Amino acid sequence: METHTRNILVAPLNWGLGHATRCIPIIKALQQNGFHPIIASDGSALAMLKKEFTDVTCLELPSYEIEYAKNGNHFKWKMLKNMPTMIEAVLQEKKIVKKWVKQYDLYGIISDNRLGVFSKKVPSVFITHQLNVLTGNTSWLTSKLHQAAIKKFDECWVPDFQKSPNLSGKLGHLDNPDFRVKYIGALSRLKKLALPKKYDLMVILSGPEPQRTFLEEKLFDEVQRFDGKVVFIKGKVEPEQKILEYSNVTFYNFMTSEELEKTFNESEIVLCRSGYTTIMDLSFLSKKAFFIPTPGQYEQEYLAKKLKKEGLVPYAKQQDFRIENVVEANLYRGLKPCENKNSWKQLFGLFERE
Repeated sequence: METHTRNILVAPLNWGLGHATRCIPIIKALQQNGFHPIIASDGSALAMLKKEFTDVTCLELPSYEIEYAKNGNHFKWKMLKNMPTMIEAVLQEKKIVKKWVKQYDLYGIISDNRLGVFSKKVPSVFITHQLNVLTGNTSWLTSKLHQAAIKKFDECWVPDFQKSPNLSGKLGHLDNPDFRVKYIGALSRLKKLALPKKYDLMVILSGPEPQRTFLEEKLFDEVQRFDGKVVFIKGKVEPEQKILEYSNVTFYNFMTSEELEKTFNESEIVLCRSGYTTIMDLSFLSKKAFFIPTPGQYEQEYLAKKLKKEGLVPYAKQQDFRIENVVEANLYRGLKPCENKNSWKQLFGLFERE
């Protein structure tokens, strides 16, 4: 390797596509600031980033093998049962990253929720909107464990605003953190465009299986009763894009960032999960939306309740949802763009070497 390429490893967690998609603006910012990003992940997150950045080196990390429980109430137990696999993956990550620091002469590391991707030798950043990890009555424990893991990094970047109104609420805000936290503002790969309206409703699915499939099957029948034009993106990253027209609905298996940006802007209302990345995207696009949180995922349930209480976006539980609920979105204010003042140049100053 040439010594003057300033390589930065960017490693998002493969848990739904949110971690990977919110790294897109970071990867682009690195390129614009004279750094040379190297991407590392696994599964569909890696597949999606490979499609997005065809000229960037992509490396494979071990999978955390996160699966959701079929029943939302078992979510926590499924996660606990998964702990040994996850710890094993984190330990493997550490070994691999140690090797890569030398092999690629890394100037720095940016890990989006991958706990083992850091180095004592180069500046390492952890990106998360969860300084507190909600798991019901064990929230204090999971939060403490997560904070202990974050401490091993030089800085923690929270994609949100420090003052209220903010997007993450108690998830991304601690009274007295004992590690370096920087609020870097909301992140999105999407921009607001003035395009004529093409769809009355956009349905976009995401998140891990089997819950993504359950919702797809439920909504497949529901959307056909919708009075208006629907575009339905299943969120399955596959080698070929498939498009299917069916009565009032156009189905896509997936879309590229560019196509998504266009479709979001052409749609009146968005029906989706209340994942944090999605919320950031919707605020950049100032959209009206309707949320169906992933069953048993405390974080998405918390975010949906918070935004409903603030009068921004309504939600329904997966089992209770009917397509008729969607019109409620018009009674809410929708998400508004947040002024983003972060300076990448300053943030990336951490990676400057003499």
